[in-house]
Amino acid sequence: MTPAKSASRPLRISIITATYNSASTIAETIQSVLSQTYEEIEYIVVDGLSKDTTIDIVRSYESRFQGRMQWVSEKDCGMYDAMNKGIRMATGDVIGILNSDDFFTSDDIIARMATAFEDSAIDAVYGDIHFIRNGEPDKCVRYYSSKRFSPGWLRFGFMPAHPSFYARREVFERAGLYKIDYKIGSDYEMMVRLFCKHKIHAKYMPMDFVTMRLGGLSTRSVGSRLQLIKDDVRGCRENGIYTNALMISVKFLFKIFELKA
Repeated sequence: MTPAKSASRPLRISIITATYNSASTIAETIQSVLSQTYEEIEYIVVDGLSKDTTIDIVRSYESRFQGRMQWVSEKDCGMYDAMNKGIRMATGDVIGILNSDDFFTSDDIIARMATAFEDSAIDAVYGDIHFIRNGEPDKCVRYYSSKRFSPGWLRFGFMPAHPSFYARREVFERAGLYKIDYKIGSDYEMMVRLFCKHKIHAKYMPMDFVTMRLGGLSTRSVGSRLQLIKDDVRGCRENGIYTNALMISVKFLFKIFELKA
């Protein structure tokens, strides 16, 4: 007779926030992590030697995590380098990124997301996000749904909403970390690499994971959008996926339909 299996321990979820001069928003980001109902959370803050009071704010929250928080403040090579540092520091079973000017949309996000990983065949999960203007937290100005995503859409610039993407730690160990020589599009290259090259098994969850403020790195100017197209084309080609600048630009047309009045 096969002995009964003992109850498995809860999954530990590592959440990584990269910061640099984030004093105006980091408290709300940290508070949204603290407010999560799921208890097995490890929170990691990787700061790039902020010149404002970011680290003072981070330090003020440390005791409230009761040993579940790690942070470091040191020179880095940009956002993606900071993310990689966080992944290397992580001890959790599952890893995700929460930007320093974003926050979880509700307090049960991690609890609901963790249930999907009870299926051992699932490598990653992703869902939706929405955007707000600074100072108008209750008004959605753009809703980004990942519902229609499939790997074939990557060649047209479409990817799962990166702030909603959580993957098992073994996925990063197998596929590698974010490439730090990309100016904007390393998260997109990571999605191409994971879905098209490593064929991960991911699950879409129909829920709003994260609230984001408008004005991110990839949407600040026409120049940043052109750089993003260039990075996206490169990301596909480096992973053996054919695309071109015109194909990638299709995604900007679809963003019009995500806008809210």
